[in-house]
Amino acid sequence: MQRVLVAGSSGSGKSTLAAEFSRRLGLPYVELDSLFHGPNWVPRPEFGDDVQAVAAGDSWVSEWQYGQVRPLLLARADTLIWLDFPRRTVMHRVLRRSFRRAALREPIFNGNTEGFRDWLDPEHPVRWAWSTHARQRSMTRAAIQRRSGLTVIRLSSPRQARRWLRSVGQGSVGRR
Repeated sequence: MQRVLVAGSSGSGKSTLAAEFSRRLGLPYVELDSLFHGPNWVPRPEFGDDVQAVAAGDSWVSEWQYGQVRPLLLARADTLIWLDFPRRTVMHRVLRRSFRRAALREPIFNGNTEGFRDWLDPEHPVRWAWSTHARQRSMTRAAIQRRSGLTVIRLSSPRQARRWLRSVGQGSVGRR
């Protein structure tokens, strides 16, 4: 495993798992949200070029998101870790995370913050997670079918993901 994608719905824990996985294996982690969002939530024009440079690298761990770069990342990945959690689990997690970020005004992605007013935006993570959950699952299944030779590790609950992650670096990181 040298080029690893973590797939799942918004709020499923992709970034958290990707960061910890990369730390355990000593692989570089690239957070796509921080490459995409510039200050004031303005998309960075160099996003596509930045991701292309990442994908060309020999080793990396990142999230599988942003439609314009998904094919590029998937073509180079050797492993896909799929956080295939039920919608209720994802919604609980994304609501808790978004509430905390808005209440504490935590800086994320190049100094941006979330506020409660942002929840009205159709692309806010809470609304996005709800409206795209089924589509994300279908898209991931289709990508797995198309991409032969890809090692897929499907984790269907946070408990299973934590257990699997504990095994990383202990010689038992296998296909599930």
